[in-house]
Amino acid sequence: MPLPVAGRNTVYGAALNYHSTLESLGGALSSKPYWAPPMAPVLYIKPPNTWIRDGDPIPLPADIAAVQAGVTLAAVIGRDMFRIKPESALSHVEGFTVVNDVTVPHSDYFRPEIQNRCRDGFCPIGSQLVGPREIKALDALELRVWVNAQLVCLESTRGLVRSVATLLSDVSELFTLAAGDIVLIGSAPSAPLVRAGDRVAVEIEGLARVENPVVAEPDGRRSS
Repeated sequence: MPLPVAGRNTVYGAALNYHSTLESLGGALSSKPYWAPPMAPVLYIKPPNTWIRDGDPIPLPADIAAVQAGVTLAAVIGRDMFRIKPESALSHVEGFTVVNDVTVPHSDYFRPEIQNRCRDGFCPIGSQLVGPREIKALDALELRVWVNAQLVCLESTRGLVRSVATLLSDVSELFTLAAGDIVLIGSAPSAPLVRAGDRVAVEIEGLARVENPVVAEPDGRRSS
């Protein structure tokens, strides 16, 4: 699968789409400034500078000690969808792959910050694409993160707040999802930390895998 087309396609991420994420926040979502859990999808964008392929290095910014490796199921839109009901949502999906939603550790989930999610190379995208009809249990997939060949995270799409079809439908109520866009279904809060020199792989059982080295960004990279 090729990367999305810069200037034509968008990668959207969904925050707070795991029950375990909401549970880990406890009463924080009912306190100031939020007052209540979100009623609509909490979305953010992974812009073109973040998109990399399997095997490409993930640059670790010089001012960051470690980043989180968040395995997530990714839906690749096959045809435009706008205000599509959940029962029809999957008919608009070309296929699914895996994405490593790399993120600087943070605590603000309602307003995901650009500086935490949008650094260069923060969105490794799997090259394998599996059609919806080829997946028997879309909402019961195992998701894994490996660091230096050690399994460090095991999650499942069983824990989603919004199922894949429901999330896609809800997003399409807000705006048009265009063919070629990618929607990240959500990564769980147990995303492990990775550091320079690590090799991180994210995979979804029977679907796809993407593996990338984490490489320190030189201190002088941005100097003129």
